[in-house]
Amino acid sequence: MPKIVISDTSTLILFHKIDEFNLLQKVYLELITTPEIAEEFGEKLPDWINIQTVSDKKYQVFLETQVDYGEASAIALAAEYDDVLLLLDDLKARKLATRLKFKITGTLGVIHKAKQMSIIDKVKPLIDKLLLTDFRVADNIIEEILKLNNE
Repeated sequence: MPKIVISDTSTLILFHKIDEFNLLQKVYLELITTPEIAEEFGEKLPDWINIQTVSDKKYQVFLETQVDYGEASAIALAAEYDDVLLLLDDLKARKLATRLKFKITGTLGVIHKAKQMSIIDKVKPLIDKLLLTDFRVADNIIEEILKLNNE
């Protein structure tokens, strides 16, 4: 597992909405995010989420021409580390991060990993809770996650 895990706002918001915020800590122990993302989240973050400012602001501003400022800050911060995993749900940001050769996962990937690590017994109850929020995902992706987890 990568040493550094950087989360965008959507992952934080979704786990907060489904009342499973601590699942992120159980899977990754600690996360890093940026002040921009912390501001977008809008609530006090727990101590296991470290807030770090991007050093290369010019790179961040450049990335903002392609994705929103929270995602741009996460990707710019990831560029400052060697072994990093980005938690991103937005398709445009995921595509950009992939082109930049970053390892990525999203909310469903975190849930899948929690099941692999035996932190949760089933993924379906969490996916059902996610679908009650504004989380948008294609049916075939949900089917694939359920299949991967024998559900």
